[in-house]
Amino acid sequence: DRLILCLGCFWIKIKNVKPVLKDGSVDLEAGDGGGYYPMVLVQIPMCNEKEVYQQSIAAVCSLEWPKSKLLIQILDDSDDSMTQTLIKEEVHKWQKDGANIVYRHRVIREGYKAGNLKSAMNCSYVKDYEFVTIFDADFQPSPDFLKRTVPYFKDNEDLGLVQARWSFVNKEENLLTRLQLINLAFHFEVEQQVNGIFLNFFGFNGTAGVWRIKALEGSGGWLERTTVEDMDIAVRAHLHGWKFIFLNDVECQCELPESYEAYRKQQHRWHSGPMQLFRLCLPAIIESNISIWKKGNLIFLFFLLRKLILPFYSFTLFCIILPMTMFIPEATLPTWVVCYIPATMSFLNILPAPKSFPFVVPYLLFENTMSVT
Repeated sequence: DRLILCLGCFWIKIKNVKPVLKDGSVDLEAGDGGGYYPMVLVQIPMCNEKEVYQQSIAAVCSLEWPKSKLLIQILDDSDDSMTQTLIKEEVHKWQKDGANIVYRHRVIREGYKAGNLKSAMNCSYVKDYEFVTIFDADFQPSPDFLKRTVPYFKDNEDLGLVQARWSFVNKEENLLTRLQLINLAFHFEVEQQVNGIFLNFFGFNGTAGVWRIKALEGSGGWLERTTVEDMDIAVRAHLHGWKFIFLNDVECQCELPESYEAYRKQQHRWHSGPMQLFRLCLPAIIESNISIWKKGNLIFLFFLLRKLILPFYSFTLFCIILPMTMFIPEATLPTWVVCYIPATMSFLNILPAPKSFPFVVPYLLFENTMSVT
């Protein structure tokens, strides 16, 4: 699977394949968005984000878009009254500067991020907007973010999502951030880009993406049934026939977890929900009207292979089988099982981040250790 993905990425690089604007008259390099300025809603869900709220609010308030066509929602789920006050004051400051920004706080905080977004989409004024873009509290979009993403929706009625790539301001902070960069570079450069070009489908990353509200609401909206609400809405939108575009050359800055504890919590959120979602979505996948090929890709590649089999293989091999051989000396395993497959997978992972090759040995240890977490 990873070899095929890497070959697909290599072909994209050689052929210089990129998503194409339906409206050929739009020139993104001109920096004016082609004169296409639909109504856009910007949402920043946050919860006790005392360290980063200022930079994220400042970034979205600096987006280059007509003020009459843009509304920013600060969706504050903080349970700390001091943090709430600080965020309110920051919003008020930008309101005085002319930004079209509102502050929302839920009294009953149900459903975590999905519940927060769902509540915001129920506001009466949302019906006036055509697109919604979401940024987590530690993300800082560039001023031209909307001008480089929204034009892809013009004259492309089947397009439901435009996803931008993440870039990391602290990627060289310590060894942990350097090792995370390897995995995330592969995820965006290879997985997301290849699936976007060849399948028009990939898992929504939960942030730094622009949704057509019609696609979002028509696919059932935000649901609180799993911890992977972003993957959930992406799968349901795909089943409803919506297409996705991944823009590898549009980046949105964010921060990587710098401590092991923060990283462990992040990974737990990301990996604890996919198989629960698969169980919930399987009947809908089977009964959907998408092609057999797309159903097979969803079931066998997107869910079973990448979310179950590969993690289970790593965990079983390095955390159960190899330790057991210490107590059973006569037991042997083929070299290709113990060495070649894990080394090849790790080598392919590191290809999109060539500057990280000096860290290949700690990365191999990191990958195998993280199979436990």
